[in-house]
Amino acid sequence: MDMPVNVPVDDPNADTEWNDILRKHGVIPEKPPSPTPMIQEALEQARQLAHENRLEGKDLDELAALEDEEDEDFLEEYRKKRLAELSTINTASVYNQVYHVQKPDYARDVTEASNKAFVFVLLTSSQGTNTESRVLIEIWRDLARRFGDIKFCQIRADLCIEGYPDKNTPTVLVYKDGDIRRQLVTLRELQGPRTKAADLEKVLLEVGAVTHGDHRIQKRNERSEDAEASYKTIKQGKSSRTQDDDDSDWD
Repeated sequence: MDMPVNVPVDDPNADTEWNDILRKHGVIPEKPPSPTPMIQEALEQARQLAHENRLEGKDLDELAALEDEEDEDFLEEYRKKRLAELSTINTASVYNQVYHVQKPDYARDVTEASNKAFVFVLLTSSQGTNTESRVLIEIWRDLARRFGDIKFCQIRADLCIEGYPDKNTPTVLVYKDGDIRRQLVTLRELQGPRTKAADLEKVLLEVGAVTHGDHRIQKRNERSEDAEASYKTIKQGKSSRTQDDDDSDWD
């Protein structure tokens, strides 16, 4: 009767001649393939994809500035692609302003209109003292101007929904194809009173109202400057009202 023999194995994963002999005779299992080649292949694919998409999101002026750096045919292909995108956007840009809707017209101006385009509705504070509402009103004007293929509407919350709590304003409702696709109650999901247009642009992307690479999405430095200017405007307006209220106490 053959007795089992304990074969000494220091490290079954080591690349040694002894381990090769043991694997050949089935004493130890085959060594699993090294993940390194797969990782390297994935990294190379990521680098290749990044190189191919290096012009994504650049506007026509930025593409023109790259004429001496990029292959002419490749650059021309992207230029045609960007012009086609611009043409599509310009054709669909029929709104370009904030629409102040009335409750009797809500179904027509919002629900039915969402069958043609995304409709973003802003329910604002009824008292005019809500800082977040004022911040979002400024952002609403900016977004409506830049994203003309999306309909931006605005209505005072208490005129839209009787008894709607002012503490829940501003409220954003996103409609598409007659349904509410997203809602934000106050700006706590974003950055509160320091919410920027960039934060709402992310919402546009999340719901599919715009696509990644859309040239209308602001560059980071432009966002910071616009947001800071908007916040200062809001603060200055609030200070002026406070001063007026203090002055009125002396009358």
